[in-house]
Amino acid sequence: MAYMIRPVQADEWKRFKELRLAALADPVARVAFHETFEEAAAQPPEFWQRRAERSDDGGVALTLIGEGPDGSWGGMVVVLREMDGEVPQARIVGVYVRPEHRGTGLSRELFEAALSWSWGLSEPAVDRVRLWVHTANGPATALYRALGFVETGRSMTDPKDAAAIEREMALTRC
Repeated sequence: MAYMIRPVQADEWKRFKELRLAALADPVARVAFHETFEEAAAQPPEFWQRRAERSDDGGVALTLIGEGPDGSWGGMVVVLREMDGEVPQARIVGVYVRPEHRGTGLSRELFEAALSWSWGLSEPAVDRVRLWVHTANGPATALYRALGFVETGRSMTDPKDAAAIEREMALTRC
């Protein structure tokens, strides 16, 4: 299936909300997202409008969606520009592909677009893109490794479960 990878537009906040809630309802959400379905579902429309606008204003955050030929949204990735770290970097969060779109290459396309956006940032230029992955999320870890991400040696406990560990992975600009 051919996808158009593009940013969410401000006026698409309802579709964005539906996709995010689908992500949080997915069985792997407990190890993939810090936000719960209940927390997100309780947010007012203004919250979702701001999140969609944030991606549409060319600022420090970008939500990319994979749109199928039929107009359906198959998945998304959020990339954030981090201005307060030790090196100019971006962080990928909110990765989700609907079950019926998994195995189609959509994840790779979303990541390629997120990386392209990150490498295109200037003043300062981004030298590294990082993400956190739960140790119980083997499929995500495998995808990130296949894309060239490597473990940095940093880890943290999952904010929802002190017994669970997340590991940082990063890709440095060549």
